[in-house]
Amino acid sequence: MAERFDAIVIGAGVIGAAVGLELARKGWKTLNLDRLPTAGYGSTGGSCAIIRTHYSTVEGAALAYEGYFYWKDWAGHLGVEDERGLARFHDTGCLVMKTESNGQLRKIVANMASLGIPYQEWDAATVERKLPHLRLDRFAPAKRPEDPGFGEPTGGRLEGGVFFPAAGYINDPQLSAHNLQRAAEAAGGTFRFNARVTEIRKDGEGRIAGVTLADGSAIDAPVVVNVAGPHSYKLNEMAGATGDMTIKTRALKQEVVHVPMPVADWDKVGIVTSDSDISCYTRPEKGNFLLIGSEDPECDPREWVDPDDYDTNFTEQWRIQALRTAQRIPTLGIPSQMKGVVELYDVSDDWIPIYDASSVPGWYMAIGTSGNQFKNAPVAGVMMAELVEKVQAGHDHDAEPLQLHLRHTGRTIDLGFYSRRREINRESSFSVLG
Repeated sequence: MAERFDAIVIGAGVIGAAVGLELARKGWKTLNLDRLPTAGYGSTGGSCAIIRTHYSTVEGAALAYEGYFYWKDWAGHLGVEDERGLARFHDTGCLVMKTESNGQLRKIVANMASLGIPYQEWDAATVERKLPHLRLDRFAPAKRPEDPGFGEPTGGRLEGGVFFPAAGYINDPQLSAHNLQRAAEAAGGTFRFNARVTEIRKDGEGRIAGVTLADGSAIDAPVVVNVAGPHSYKLNEMAGATGDMTIKTRALKQEVVHVPMPVADWDKVGIVTSDSDISCYTRPEKGNFLLIGSEDPECDPREWVDPDDYDTNFTEQWRIQALRTAQRIPTLGIPSQMKGVVELYDVSDDWIPIYDASSVPGWYMAIGTSGNQFKNAPVAGVMMAELVEKVQAGHDHDAEPLQLHLRHTGRTIDLGFYSRRREINRESSFSVLG
């Protein structure tokens, strides 16, 4: 006889575990399934885990600011101990450079002002005083090393940037997922690993009935939430849930660089930075390293892959990102041995996630989240639990999108913004910046 739960959550990354936690706190009997050996082992473990508030859309910024307060009081949000300890939020702040490509941040600053999110204008002299290791020459547009003029200034200097104090990073993203697992278990949730879903089962009326695993075991539930990260599109196809989706997701390979920290007093200058002039972002990484990620410039080809069959090795892209950052940090050392992370993003067509129900009754989605939604995981858990509860009770979310009250900031957001049936959002950056 099949096991039975109120809800199955496919995925135990940081968002999947958060969804499991919030449903369990509502009294649902939940089961998180993951094909990997432990919570946060996949894309979450490879995440840069940056917490920030600057987004190209008001809705994105509002959600991120709400998320910031969860991370600020992580222990309070969890309410339980973890034998491995708790993930630590390094509340460093984030400096975003003013560039032509981001409109000198005028729109983002307007978003911050409208939402009451703190920010500070830093002119070039302030940047140089606070971060003397940075060179403020302009290098845009981003180029590849084989292009003429790579590494040569293109004229003029950056005017400065905007510093966002409500920002930082999580020191151990995989641990944060484990923390959420322990909190969910304390609320009555169950987790099962090395469990690959091979079938989504439905009843005679086309409603979700449960799942079948690779070992042949069947698990019944009237609700299944797809939080499968880079595998999300495969699960949607398996469930027959793609028919009315105007926004789709697919898996994108990403490489993150770790190089030795270029300054001795990194604890004083070790903030998060985002710099579209060189198309890279940085943050301190444990072990006295500097982490470098790409902001996906047009000159770099995007490598869309099958999440079950892709090259997990570093490529020339690793060196390119390091060299671009060396334009801004002349003292940066680039070792011959490549260190860092090769992982996958789960990317939607406009790089804005889908938090929604579906055309299949009982099938829900928290997908297209990789790259810029780690910071929103605690809020996404609350959002999805509220959505599942209301829709299962009969609410038509497609006709009347739910309005979610944000408990920390007091704002209300329209969850229709994250609909699977929306038009592509032209305000998006169409990159990891969201």
